[in-house]
Amino acid sequence: MIKKINYADSVWKDIIEQYFPQFLEFFYKNIYQDIDFKKGYEFLDKEFQQIVKDNEIGNRYADKLVKVWLKDGSEKWLLIHVEVQGSVEKNFSERLYIYNYRIFDKYKKEVISLAILTDENKKFRPEKYEIKRWGFHCLYKFPIIKIIDYKSKLDQLEKSLNPFSIAVCTHLRLIEARDDYNMKYFWKLHLVKAMYKKGYKKPDILNLYRFIDWLIILNKNLEIKFKNELIKFEEEKKMPYITNIEKLAAEKIAQNMISKGMDKKTIAELTGLSEKEINKLAKNSKKAA
Repeated sequence: MIKKINYADSVWKDIIEQYFPQFLEFFYKNIYQDIDFKKGYEFLDKEFQQIVKDNEIGNRYADKLVKVWLKDGSEKWLLIHVEVQGSVEKNFSERLYIYNYRIFDKYKKEVISLAILTDENKKFRPEKYEIKRWGFHCLYKFPIIKIIDYKSKLDQLEKSLNPFSIAVCTHLRLIEARDDYNMKYFWKLHLVKAMYKKGYKKPDILNLYRFIDWLIILNKNLEIKFKNELIKFEEEKKMPYITNIEKLAAEKIAQNMISKGMDKKTIAELTGLSEKEINKLAKNSKKAA
């Protein structure tokens, strides 16, 4: 199993919340075209957790419930239930059906369920839940997106400016690399450089970097090599977005360690800061005290 792949559902949840319009534009263009984003949209995660808690379904951290408005002139609004599923689940369709009718029962509004499948099983494609017997027929169908299907579209993803092109590429490259850390290093550096080449602004670069960094985990030596290459690359671009943020975070951690009397050499090993930088922080801490 790929390291930290179990966290992928949660990471996808975060990026969907950060870029919800772009998410729909990338995966569901027909839905995106019908929504009036000028009226905004509202995430109802707390309400959703309240609906599904204390029962056999359990809490689902990757689910998103979003309230949107249509732009067809009507005043009605609908709920889009987004499910990110990172593993094969026998009763997946049944669970989505239960979620759907429970949300409808609470709000008495249309509920549209969408499923993003990030697993590697080509055969796992749940698209409906059906009960049919003695003339009774209940059919619940929902559109699915299978991330591995984008493997044949990598060239298009490289050219796309939508943030989800980076997200999909990251997931596919992680699957491709598996336990090969040298390949992980190559693709992590490639993906981070691609964000700058696509012209993303600082907030987008930082958001997408978190996504990449959470999914593609390197060993200690390659992580140091990656950080050095990143520093060099950002200096060439004159855009030290990531390295500045990380350095500030490392300095904050180092200051906390200094206050606890930890050895400076140990602090340097744990934070990646030089002993010279740590001495400077220690000196400033003494002045502040």
